[in-house]
Parts: sequence; structure tokens; C-alpha cells
Amino acid sequence: MNKISAILLGAFLMLSATLLSASEQNLRIFSVDNKSGKITAKTVQKAFATVGVIVDVNNDMNSIFSKRYGKIHHKKYNLAIFTNDKLVKKLMNKYPSIGMITPLTMSIFVDKNDNINVTTLSLAGMSRITKIPANNPDLVAYASLVDKALHKALPNGKYLKVNHDAKAKFSVTEFTMELELEDGDTYVDAKESFEEEFESEISPVGFLVPKKYVFNHEAYDFFDTYSIIRFNAIYPVQANHPDAGAYAPFSVVIYKKKGDDNMYIAYPSIDNWIGDLDIKDTATLKAVRETQGMMTGILEELTE
Repeated sequence: MNKISAILLGAFLMLSATLLSASEQNLRIFSVDNKSGKITAKTVQKAFATVGVIVDVNNDMNSIFSKRYGKIHHKKYNLAIFTNDKLVKKLMNKYPSIGMITPLTMSIFVDKNDNINVTTLSLAGMSRITKIPANNPDLVAYASLVDKALHKALPNGKYLKVNHDAKAKFSVTEFTMELELEDGDTYVDAKESFEEEFESEISPVGFLVPKKYVFNHEAYDFFDTYSIIRFNAIYPVQANHPDAGAYAPFSVVIYKKKGDDNMYIAYPSIDNWIGDLDIKDTATLKAVRETQGMMTGILEELTE
């Protein structure tokens, strides 16, 4: 190894260690005083874009919650989704599990002290969900890019101390389905037929799709991800756990590798929120478990 390569490797390892040691919790909350009101969800979105992190959806949830439920819990509360296509596609080369955090999510909220806070997954959380090693250069680069975006969006901000159970039991809900083609059909045709059924099943029971991504990649016949939310779950959760935006909306990945007859569907189980956010309230627990059961039931029926 030459001297330059050794220096670069050392710098990368130091960056990885710094990000991980500062982010051993699965989520992180970046916060700054905002009594002036100059920082908003819209300015956060613009700041993210300047470093290459594209915010595709940025919804004012208070507007939705006040109309649907008649009560809000935070001065401002937005849920947003964001991506960096270049890093996602690089990670897709080896890890289709990147689809379970594509898009990444965040909550942007103003608390009672007029601090504006942005909650995202940490490097540890990204690694935990996807099983991509925390020292993978592209995953480290992704976490570093989000960190850069947060500092750009909230100048003089700092990470708050988070004391959730970082080692709570974690699960992924996965399904496999063999694709049998009708005469003249392609794998994309079969996928589109499945997704049409999927969308028709989730909509009537309250699941919404803020965004769907279709990736073209040489290793896959198709690779799609859905960003999905159910208001009846996120509304009770965010009341006491506004940092839930690190997990919601949740991502469902649907893909087929070339040379493999099977289609794979996976998402981070919604009831992971219980341990990760220390949810104790009985009604909230019921809403989270109900939402997980509904999504699992739909996919079980479609893939059997």
C-alpha cells in the first residue's frame, strides 16, 4: 500500500469510527434554537439539496392531523423523505437491503422551547436495518452526507442526547414469491401486476404512498421501493415520540435479481418502533401492532 492510499484509508476509518461513536443510538436528533423562526421545513429542504440530498416529500403533518383528529401536539411537525441516488445505486450492487431505507426519512419539528429539531437514522441505525456493515465506505458516505446536510440546514446546531434502547430486538418482515410468466409477459409485467394488486389492497385500509421509486440497475430485472404511511399509526406515536420520523414513513422494497426466478419483498417491521422509541402507552402500542399486522396480512395473501 502506498503512502497516499494509507492516508486515505486511515482518514476513512477515522470518519467511520467518529460517526459510529457519535451515533451508537439508532436515531439522532439535531437541534438548534429557532426563536427567530428563520429556519423552517422548507429551508431545511433547500439546504439538503445544496449538498446533494434530495427531499422528495415534505408534508406539514399538523395541517393533516388537525383536520383528521382535531388536535396537534407540536408547534410544527413535518415528515419528509429524502435520497441520494448515486449512493443508493452503489449500495444496490451488493446490498438490496438498502431498499428498506430508500427513501430515508426525517421528522422536522418545533418544540415548546422554540427549538427546531430534525430526527434521522444514525449510521448505526442504517447499518442495523440493512445489515450493511457500519464500516462500508458507501454507507459511511451516506451517513456523512446526511450529517453535512443537517449542519447546513441548522447552523450552530448540535446533536441531542438520545437514550432509547439501542439494542432493542429488531426484525425485518420478508416475503419471497416465484414469478411465473404468462405468454408474452416480461418480469416487469409480472411485477407491475403484483404492485397493482398491492396498491389496491393497502389503500382501503388507510395506507398511503407519498412516493414510489423505480430504479434501473444492471444487476436487477427490477428494483422498486415504496414510501408508505398510515396516519392512524403515526398520529398516536408522534404525540410523545416526535423522533418517530426517523422510521416513518417506512420503506417497502420489491426487487428481482437477474438470473433468479424469485421476487423479494421486505420492510423493517413496524413494531420495531415499540422498542426503538420506548413506546409504553397501551393505545399507541395497539395502533403500531395493528398496522404491522395489517401490512403483513396483505403481503402474506398476495405472495402465497
